[in-house]
Amino acid sequence: MNQRQHSSIAENLQQVRERIASSAALCERSPEEVTLLAVSKTKPASAIEEAIAAGQLAFGENYVQEGVEKVAAFADHPAALIWHFIGPLQSNKSRLVAENFSWCHTIDRLKIAQRLNEQRPEAMPPLQVLIQVNISDEGSKSGIALDQVASLAAEIARMPRLKLRGLMAIPAPESDHSRQLAVFRQMTAAFRQLKQQYPDVDTLSMGMTDDMPAAIAAGSTLVRIGTAIFGARDYSK
Repeated sequence: MNQRQHSSIAENLQQVRERIASSAALCERSPEEVTLLAVSKTKPASAIEEAIAAGQLAFGENYVQEGVEKVAAFADHPAALIWHFIGPLQSNKSRLVAENFSWCHTIDRLKIAQRLNEQRPEAMPPLQVLIQVNISDEGSKSGIALDQVASLAAEIARMPRLKLRGLMAIPAPESDHSRQLAVFRQMTAAFRQLKQQYPDVDTLSMGMTDDMPAAIAAGSTLVRIGTAIFGARDYSK
C-alpha cells in the first residue's frame, strides 16, 4: 500500500509540475517563476514525507494547531522545509503562527499584523507575509478590499519582525477561464503597484487546483495545490 501511495503522490507532483510548465509556456513565462506550494492540511505526516521524497519542500497549512504539530514533527528533517500558514488567523492563535511558520499569507487587518510582529521571536528571521485581498467581495471570505491594500502595506512595512512580500487571494469559484482571468488580472494590477513601492515585494499567491492555468496566465508567482497532489481531503477526522 505504502509503495503504491508513494508513487501516486510522486506521480501527482510530477503531473502538477508539468501543468505549471505548460501553463507558463502558453503565456511565455518561465516555469521557474511559479512556486508550487503543496497544501497539506488534513493530510498525515506520511503523505508529506512522500512529497518530500519527490522533491517538494514548501507546504501550506490552514489550521493552526494541526500545522504547528506538523512543523514540530518535521523539525529535525534534513530537508530545508518551508512552512506557509494559509488559513484564516484569529488573534488568539497568532503567537503560534509567529513562533512556528516561515510565511503567513492571510494578513487582513492591522491588529493581526501588530500581534505577529510583536510575537515573532528575535532569534528567527522576520516572518514573510502577504496581505489577503477579498477580490470577489464575498461576505464569507477573509481579506480586505483592494482600495485598503496601500494603507495596510504602509503599516506592515514599518514592522521590523515582518517582511511584506506581496498579496494573496482566493477568488469565488468560477469555471469559465476568461472570467477567472479577469478576476486574477485585478490582483496582478494591485501587485504591480505594490511592487513599485516596496522592492522586497515579489510574491502573488493565487491559483489552486481548479483555476491554476488562469492564475499563471495572469501573473501568479505561487500556486496553492492540495487535491491534485494529495487527493481529496478527509474532513471526518
